[in-house]
Amino acid sequence: MSGVEPNVLIGLEIHVPLKTKQKLFCDCFTNYYETDQPNINICPICTGMPGAKTFPVNGLAIESALMITRLLDCSIGSKNIFVKRKHYNYPDLPSGYQRTSEPFGVDGSFSGVGIWEIHLEEDPGRYDLLSGRVDYNRSGVPLVEIVTAPDLKSPEAVRSFLKDLLNLLRYTERIVDVGGVIRMDVNISIEGGAKVEIKNINSIRGAYKAIKYEVIRQKHMCKRGAVVIQETRGFNEKSMVTTPMRVKESAEDYCYIPDPDIPPLFFEGAFITAVPLPETPQIRKKRLKVKYALPDKYSDILVKDKNIADLFEAVADKIDPLMAANWICREVLGQLNYRGVELSESKLDSWILVEVLDLVNAGKITQGTGKKLIERVIDSGESPLKVVTDEGLGMVHAVDKLSSVIEDVIKKNPGAAQDYQNGGDEALNFLIGHVMQRMQGRADIKTVIGLLKGRL
Repeated sequence: MSGVEPNVLIGLEIHVPLKTKQKLFCDCFTNYYETDQPNINICPICTGMPGAKTFPVNGLAIESALMITRLLDCSIGSKNIFVKRKHYNYPDLPSGYQRTSEPFGVDGSFSGVGIWEIHLEEDPGRYDLLSGRVDYNRSGVPLVEIVTAPDLKSPEAVRSFLKDLLNLLRYTERIVDVGGVIRMDVNISIEGGAKVEIKNINSIRGAYKAIKYEVIRQKHMCKRGAVVIQETRGFNEKSMVTTPMRVKESAEDYCYIPDPDIPPLFFEGAFITAVPLPETPQIRKKRLKVKYALPDKYSDILVKDKNIADLFEAVADKIDPLMAANWICREVLGQLNYRGVELSESKLDSWILVEVLDLVNAGKITQGTGKKLIERVIDSGESPLKVVTDEGLGMVHAVDKLSSVIEDVIKKNPGAAQDYQNGGDEALNFLIGHVMQRMQGRADIKTVIGLLKGRL
């Protein structure tokens, strides 16, 4: 029908590194994201040497995958879950196959989006297309892969879903929460067209931009009468376009076979239920409301980001909780959103924020100066007290100094002074604003008001 937008179907495959000390099938270290030196955390197993036999599957990785499976309300399989070899040839896969389990859970749901399956797999290495070099430090690191149904309809819906999902996963404290290590593949189709997969997007912002471009590209093809083919595409975040990589494979192309070196997994019911579940955002919201007497307008915002909620609790143990919540929800989040960064990417911590709020509470600086301090130290990590002391930013109470500024402001704005004397309250606010501007926001507002009213 003319004028009707075609239906967009979007599904996600989200690869989340699990926080373990050893890899999935060997005892090599997993901290590839903390080292710049390539190929130091490797052994014959994770580099696919002939004759190398796997260790038993990492138990902590299994437990973490089951925890996430339960949180996403999946039905958990318990018998004969095979680890299979998924065959394909690529430089980052030295053995020529990737070990991936059959689903731990299926038919789940989160935020109104169906979860088709969750399984455990090993990460491949890292291949640099420009230099042709391969770093196998990441090879064999345990991942949990979350596959959604194509229930998402827009880039905005995907962005919202991913923020909620990654926040929940942070609450488990079982994932590697470092920028760029969580990767996702996005599957997009326009109703009646083939499914196009965009590979290895490593940020929510990247997913949003890639989907936005790809939806527009496919819609334009449909309008021209062109056929969208099933293919795999890459996304260049600098140019913000997707480019063809290869024709999309089907499951049969991977030639899955059970790994003969790994016995099938069997989960007893008691083992599944014994896996501890974390405090979810919903549970934490209730606890914050009771413990700190927080209204919904604050608790709703705080629990949307585990790191922000952690910051609040650390500060609320030393500062009035309502004051802490107000400053975090307004000033801290405002500055982070303006920069487009996460708290973990800034230099702000609880000690710095407590120092700012202590200075405000003690009347040593104005609220305006406190806001400017946060704007500064969120990038620099400086001590607020040292900044105030070194740069003379303390609150000015001195009557003689303020009286001199007030006299000059009245002299330069006689009309506003006359308006206030004739009953115009707004004129007083005008004069206060000029005094505070002259004092660079450092004047004690109560003293200013008192002196102005006395003078007028």
